[in-house]
Order: sequence, then structure tokens, then C-alpha cells
Amino acid sequence: MDVHTTDQSVSTSSWGESQSKRSQRRKIVVAITGATGSIFGIKALISLRHLNVETHLIISKWAEATIKYETDYTIANVRALADHVYNVHDMAAPISSGSFRVDGMIVAPCSVKTLAVINSGVCSDLVSRAADVMLKERRRLVLALRETPLSLIHLQNMISVTQAGAIIFPPVPAFYTKPSSMDDLVDHSVGRMLDLFDLDTAGFERWKGWKRD
Repeated sequence: MDVHTTDQSVSTSSWGESQSKRSQRRKIVVAITGATGSIFGIKALISLRHLNVETHLIISKWAEATIKYETDYTIANVRALADHVYNVHDMAAPISSGSFRVDGMIVAPCSVKTLAVINSGVCSDLVSRAADVMLKERRRLVLALRETPLSLIHLQNMISVTQAGAIIFPPVPAFYTKPSSMDDLVDHSVGRMLDLFDLDTAGFERWKGWKRD
């Protein structure tokens, strides 16, 4: 009787721990670099907040300049969208260690310089170090690469980092949704980006086949 009770207690305890783990908020690192398209990173933060995902934000020096130039957001506004914000040079930040559990990382937009640094394994700042952690820990790393046309160097870096486990996600606009605004195009790309983490923003139209007139 005692043995049965003990086994049941252990089983119930394990089930409770499992349930607790499932109920914990998901965590995603978002990095915004200096490539054009900072709105992709901003919209990703907004969508993740709506999905109750804990976000850990890094904004590079040139990303700050691009945000000011391309959008109406202030840097303070963007930082306020995240749960945790780190200085790009803070190599002691929690996300610099593989022991800090997160579900993955999005670099949006990702400059070709950032791509090259991540591919080289030279962790020169917190963006590249956090990305390196994702690769070594076999966690999802999505790079929303913004560059065109692409040189052989870019393509080789893309192949190499993909072989290491990253996902190259150029935010290519979808026109089958017949977008009526820039927001529609951005929301579609961000939604597809978050699909890769099994997160549904429900904020864009999905392909459902040809529509009859």
C-alpha cells in the first residue's frame, strides 16, 4: 500500500512538473541589425507581445540609426515592446550562455555583415554570440536577410550557415493576398517568420487555393 502511494505521488509530481513546463511562457531572442527593413523586427516584437511570448531584444548601433531613418518609432518605443533589452556589447548578458533556456532567435532584418560574422563563428558582439548559442544548442535561428542582388560571398555564407542549422528567411512579399498596404506585406512576412516557431499570429491571409470569380 505504501509502495503504491509512493509511486502515485512520484507520478503525480512528474505530471505536475511536466504541466508546469508546458505552461511556462515561451522565450525568443529578437535582434535588429542595421540593414533596411527595421520594421520587420519591430512588427515581430509586437506580434510576440500579442502572443504572450517573452522577448529578449538586442538592437545594434546601426539598427538604431535605421529605425530613426525608416520609421516613426523612437528607440525607447521599440525597447518598450520587449520584456528584456540588452546592450549589443554586453557579452555577459543571460542570452550569451547556452544554459539560459530560450526557444530560438530571430534576426530581423539581418544584414549581410551579421550573416558573415555568424557564419564565421567570431562572436564579436551580443547579436553574433546569441546566434552562435542558438546554433551550438541546436535551437531555431531565423535570419531575415535583407540584401539584393547577392554576391557569391553572400550565397556561400547562406549555404554554410544553413548547413550549421540556421534558416535563411528573406522577407519576400506575397502578392497573392492582394495587399492593400505596406503593413499587409510586412505582416505576412512576420507571420510566416513566426510560423517557423509554431506561432500563429492570425494576422495575415494564408493561401487557400485559387479563388473563383
